Amino acid sequence: MAKGTPKPDELSRIDYTPPQKEWMDTPVKLKPGMYCWGAKAKNLQAVGFPNARDWTPADEDWKLPENWEWTVLEGIYDRLKKYRSFQLFLDICVRCGACADKCHFYIGSGDPKNMPVLRAELLRSVYRRHFTFGGKLLGRIAGARKLTLDVLKEWWYYFFQCTECRRCSVFCPYGIDQAEITMMGRELLNLLGLNIDWIQGPVANCYKKGNHLGLEPHTIMSNIEFMLDDIESITGIRIEPSFNRKGAEILFVTPSGDLFADPGTYTCMGYLMLFHELGLDYTWSTYASEGGNFGFFTTNEMAKRLNAKIYAEAKRLGVKWILGGECGHMWRVVHQYMDTWNGPADFLEEPVSPITGTKFENAKTTKMVHIAEFTADLIRHGKLNLDPSRNDHLKVTFHDSCNTSRGMGIFEEPRYIIKNVCNNFYEMPENTIREKTFCCGSGSGLNAGENMELRMRGGLPRANAVKYVHEKYGVNMLANICAIDRAALSTLMDYWVPGVGVTGVHELVANALVMKGEKKRTTNLRGEPLPGVEEEEEEGKEEKEEQGG
Repeated sequence: MAKGTPKPDELSRIDYTPPQKEWMDTPVKLKPGMYCWGAKAKNLQAVGFPNARDWTPADEDWKLPENWEWTVLEGIYDRLKKYRSFQLFLDICVRCGACADKCHFYIGSGDPKNMPVLRAELLRSVYRRHFTFGGKLLGRIAGARKLTLDVLKEWWYYFFQCTECRRCSVFCPYGIDQAEITMMGRELLNLLGLNIDWIQGPVANCYKKGNHLGLEPHTIMSNIEFMLDDIESITGIRIEPSFNRKGAEILFVTPSGDLFADPGTYTCMGYLMLFHELGLDYTWSTYASEGGNFGFFTTNEMAKRLNAKIYAEAKRLGVKWILGGECGHMWRVVHQYMDTWNGPADFLEEPVSPITGTKFENAKTTKMVHIAEFTADLIRHGKLNLDPSRNDHLKVTFHDSCNTSRGMGIFEEPRYIIKNVCNNFYEMPENTIREKTFCCGSGSGLNAGENMELRMRGGLPRANAVKYVHEKYGVNMLANICAIDRAALSTLMDYWVPGVGVTGVHELVANALVMKGEKKRTTNLRGEPLPGVEEEEEEGKEEKEEQGG
């Protein structure tokens, strides 16, 4: 936990009393622990982003270019012409407040400017002043204000206190997607080089190296080799995946977090074991080695550039279709934006499972199938030998990752898988799951270390729902299908609900998977004894002692 982060009992005392002054008269105060560090010059330069320089948000001078106001206003004008939804969402909000208490950051902070309606109003007010007749004529009476340096800093502070999770949009009677406004706000800030380095660093790495972590091809292969050693120790089976192999049927792409950090590595081991058991004709790419897309948190154009790398590699390798791992924004980009930006991918075939013959018609244009869909289909057709008792030490609940649930509609597939590989599954309260799911509090590039107070505040609603099932049912494991969630929720659980671990769904699959030719397993992928093993060993010792006596 970052130094200076308040303790849980202190952080849970939230003051919802509104400020005495109107929101326009309440200046922004940048509080340490609630924001991330500014983007470094080298990472802005790597992708040709403007105003590349090293800067610090805590400084008075943000080293803005001359005529920065004109740059922003021209950027608003350009986007109003380019994105019809942008102007629609700016014009139709009646400020009813239906979204106000739906945001995890408002719930966790009590800051009115984290109400989605007011966060959007930060930008909407400038739009009114500079782009509407009523705003120009009536000014503040019409809810309009000029773009000033204080306003710009307010934008930066609050647009990076939004994870673009879209929970607020579920409750908006007008269908306004406030995340789209945050996305446009970040694009405008990006025109001035006002990004955060926890986003910009991964973007630069992905552009140069093919993944967020900047892993070289030999590092990727070495990391997977370590996993293969562990799998062999546990199962007695040596798996031999292929890399950059032309002519494979399927290209497999997963987030780089699964290649590098626990608990994502256990999920990755699950992929390897599943594909080996199926005899799947697939290959990894060490060049398009990232499913996630942090470009999505800078500009639409950058997200388009990074998404194109996956399809360029699929074309180079001559595969038929693409299978994607457990990731969040990877799938929102592919499912909601791919066709507009880079698709349809007509050089690939419509995905058909080589194991079951199922045609994945939802991937007709993207040619990319989610691993949860793929595995659920295998189980429905009885293609896997599963022993759910191997997970009997776990009482599992499932976190609907925002982008795969609200952004893609994957609700039942992961639950179906979990119920087939675990005997103990419990749902969190209905108003906190599926399309109403609460965010992890660290998405859209906010999972840094320096903003830990923000993350813990934003994650409080999700943690409360987990705490409920933890106390009522003894839940001790939180499953999900997102790499950011696997990283962020581990910290969140340690802080708010100690005793609850975090896992990917395919780690649970691998534990339950009875592989052909495997030796008697005594541990799960984490090296922990399987249920009943310790009792068997103890009984064996007692039997030997009796025989010796």
